[in-house]
Order: sequence, then structure tokens, then C-alpha cells
Amino acid sequence: MTTVLQNIQLLNEQGELIVSSIVIEDGKIASIGGDIPKDAEVIDGKGNFVSPGFVDVHTHLREPGFEHKETIATGTASAAKGGFTTICAMPNTKPVPDSVENMQLINGLIKDSAVIRVLPYGSLTKDISGEVRTNMDELKANGAVAFSDDGVGIQLASTMYEQMQQAAKLNMVVVAHCEDNSLIYDGVMHEGTRNIELGLPGIPSICESVQIARDVLLAEAAGARYHVCHVSTKESVRAVRDAKAAGIRVTAEVCPHHLLLEEMDIPSDDANWKMNPPLRAVDDKDSLHAALLDGTIDCIATDHAPHTVEEKCCGMVRAPFGIVGFETAFPLLYTNFVETGKWTLKQLVDWMSVKAAQIFDLPYGTLEVGASADFVVIDLNKEQTVDAEGFVTKGRNTPFNGWVAKGWPVMTICEGNIAYQEAE
Repeated sequence: MTTVLQNIQLLNEQGELIVSSIVIEDGKIASIGGDIPKDAEVIDGKGNFVSPGFVDVHTHLREPGFEHKETIATGTASAAKGGFTTICAMPNTKPVPDSVENMQLINGLIKDSAVIRVLPYGSLTKDISGEVRTNMDELKANGAVAFSDDGVGIQLASTMYEQMQQAAKLNMVVVAHCEDNSLIYDGVMHEGTRNIELGLPGIPSICESVQIARDVLLAEAAGARYHVCHVSTKESVRAVRDAKAAGIRVTAEVCPHHLLLEEMDIPSDDANWKMNPPLRAVDDKDSLHAALLDGTIDCIATDHAPHTVEEKCCGMVRAPFGIVGFETAFPLLYTNFVETGKWTLKQLVDWMSVKAAQIFDLPYGTLEVGASADFVVIDLNKEQTVDAEGFVTKGRNTPFNGWVAKGWPVMTICEGNIAYQEAE
């Protein structure tokens, strides 16, 4: 089967939009901008922009174990609606992918239900408890894309160091949620100004940055590739920047909500604004912007984390951490940073597709002949209001409900197949 995606706009090397077409054969890109084969199936791109499919290295699909929050089917449908064609699923499921048996169970569920590519993490420790180390050789052999105990920081330095040594032997990436439990103090939002105004316990910034500082030195000693999840503070940025300058193999991600919001935006004791790490101070947000632009932070990841409405209706203290992000990431970032001239469209595409894939040596996030036919077709002029009730994900937990944004995906193609198409 030969398919042609025509009447589209692509970015050239100079970051300019040019009219072009893409020929797809057997799920791969056969040619770009060349002759259109006779008898090919034609998809009219209607003059819209086509980006490489987005790659999200930090997501939570909840299945198995928490299907009341999300399933692989609803999570991947949501990701496809947001333009993602490859996502990496964190291991805080039940069971945890900490054994061959559990990895195979999760791989089977993905094969049965996913509408886009899902690459599961293996856990660093059994049941992500931070205690008993997993057999990383076996997990890699059974499809683990990398290793993480995301959701909790590994408290014991020796455990992290020994797993980093093993990961280095396997040339695999260790991915870390950085949080020192002794410095959390039962906090539910950033320890700053707004938590005092709302009378809620705060999470100090040092809670995150102290563990990053520890881990980059462990990574240096182990010779490991180390990736920091959802960087949120200026001190964390400094630790990553210094580590890179020292030649340590560290990469880092930032989430859209940490780029768009800060603590003073939180309107009330509303758990739809509760995420971990929390929204920080305005100077932290500014440091994240600078770090993204100077290459200290490498990519953007959503940390899509759905919860039920009931779980999020009980205030900051009782509700779980996390917000959803698949369906709003690109329009919010495009509207607030590209449309305003702070970023170029090419930069945003690089951070959401190219760089994310490169960190994990993934052959995706690129528009090249021979590559997998993974695209997102985006109407850059389409403007609409974020409506949580209209989400495909089961989660409604977002602080962006009611925001107006432009640049909405209208079609997502993964391996040459349409994974999402906007209703006519």
C-alpha cells in the first residue's frame, strides 16, 4: 500500500515552512517532496503543518492496576489526539515491571490495546520500593526502554550507584524522579509565598536539587547515562548545568506546566493544581526557560498523570499529585511561546520530537526517508478553548481548563496508520 500525504507544510533546515508532500510505503517514509506514484491513496493535508510525531519520555498509563484512572487504550488515544506517536510509560503500575513475568504481561497489554507506540520502562528496584535491585539484564531483554522508579526518589545512594553501574554496562539510561524524602515535610505545594497564603504545607526546593547533585556525581563515578525527570527549580538547573560542563553524561526534561505556571497562579486549595514537583517561584520558572534555550534542559515531557474526579475533589492535602497533559501540550506551548516570538516553531518541534528521541537512541522523531512514518498534522491557525470534559483521557485534572490556545493537531499517523483524526 502506497499513501501520499500531500498539500502540507514542512520545516526546512532554515526553519522555514515549505509546501511539500510525503510518500508512505509499508509504514515508512518512501520519499519527501518527490513525484507522487500513480494509484496511491491520497490524504489531503489541507495546507496544514506536519511535524514528526511527538515523543514523550515521561507518561503514566496506569494500566495494569489502576484502570479506573486510565487504560492503555484511553491513554494512547489521548496521546494520539495530542500528536504523540511514541510514549515511554513509567513503571508505577500494579504489578510493577520489575520481573520478566511482569514485563511480558505489560508488553501483552500494550500489544492488545495501544493505538501508538508505547515503550515501557523497567523499574530500578522491586515494587519501586527503593530497596531490592531488579535484574536489569532480564528487563532489557524483555523490552525495557530504560530504567526508572519514577514517582519516588531512590533514597539510598548505594542502591542508585549499583544500578547505575549495571545500566552503564548495558548502555541504558537511568531516569530519575529526584526527591529526598527527609526534606518533603508532608508538603503538598511549593514552599514559598502562596503556600503560606493558603495555609498549606510546602515542599522545599532543596528536596529536588540535593538529590540531583548526588546523582550526577554517582553517574560520573559509575560512567552511567543519567536523565533527570521534570526539573522544576533554579538550583536543579544549576546542578545539571554544572554536571554537563564537567562532562558527566546527564540529560534533563521540563514539563509544560512548569514553563507556563508558577506558584502565585494557584487560585485556591484546588487539587487540579497539585503536581509533583509542584509549581515553583517565578524565578524558578525563568531559570527553566533559560535552561531550555541554552541546552541545559534537553527536551519537553508531559508527565501525563491522570486521576479520577473523585480523587481530585478533596483539596490539596488529601488528593494525589499529578495532572494530565497529552492533549494540551503542543497548543499551549505553541500559543504562549512560538506565537509570542519567544521560541521558533523548529525549536518547539526539536524539544518535543527530535531531542526526546535522541536521549534514548530511539529511531523516531524525525522526517527522513526510511524512517517510520510517524507524523502529526497541525492546524496552526485553529483556535479553541481547552475543555477538560472533552478530553479523550479519563483524567479531567488540569489547571488549563478554559484557556484559549491555537495550533491543534487534526491528524496523527503512526507507522503509516491513522491513529487520530479530527471529526469533520
